[in-house]
Amino acid sequence: MGEVEPVEDVSDVAVDAFSVRVYRPAGARGVIVWVHGGGWIMGNLSSYDPVCRALANRAGATVVSVDYRLAPESQFPGPVEDCEHALRWAARELPGEPLAIAGESAGANLATVVARRARDAGGPELRFQLLVYPPTDAACATGSYQRFGADETYGLDREQMLTCWAAYAPGAAARSPDASPLRAADLSGLPPALFVLAECDPLVDEATDYADRLRDAGVDVEVQVWPGMVHGFFRWRAAVDAAHEALDGAAARLRAALDVG
Repeated sequence: MGEVEPVEDVSDVAVDAFSVRVYRPAGARGVIVWVHGGGWIMGNLSSYDPVCRALANRAGATVVSVDYRLAPESQFPGPVEDCEHALRWAARELPGEPLAIAGESAGANLATVVARRARDAGGPELRFQLLVYPPTDAACATGSYQRFGADETYGLDREQMLTCWAAYAPGAAARSPDASPLRAADLSGLPPALFVLAECDPLVDEATDYADRLRDAGVDVEVQVWPGMVHGFFRWRAAVDAAHEALDGAAARLRAALDVG
């Protein structure tokens, strides 16, 4: 994941059953609630520390990284509720700051569900959502699963995703729109979204389908499909030039959305 950049202030804070890590660069304006990936079963604050530091510095915003409880010990809707709680915590602890939510892979799934739940609850208001190759439907039945998910050639495969879904949202739970956001009936009124996708990713079709649903509902959507990239590239900043370009571009969009000068 590359260089561990210095950030002016980094602190870990306990929030009930989970914790957050808060990154505050000098002159921070706005707050990005970041939700890590790992198939709902892996990952922690340290796993994405270099990414969060780079994002905070480039967006010029405070990043609140959420160490939500993991499946299978905490199954759906536990991780959703933790991330929802973290968003409310950020709004309460950093009052008056414009808010965005962001996540990678399973974290992007949780981020977009939390955005919809915030809409339905009447807040906190979100200015933007950054969704990095989100899984959006537990069926795992799109064409991109056939093209890229038959085996481990492209890293992530269908069998791995089915295992993650079974651990996180077993049985009928996976059909809930709060687990599979592509199944939500109403996607209107959600914040603008940037999708950062990988061309050779089993998830690319379902993420694109979700972006199309948002667009059809009147949401401002931008979709970037990075040629030749595979699932996970966004955090591989030590090895993949596209990771730098994708993160820098996403940070610029967040900076603009949060009115950071």
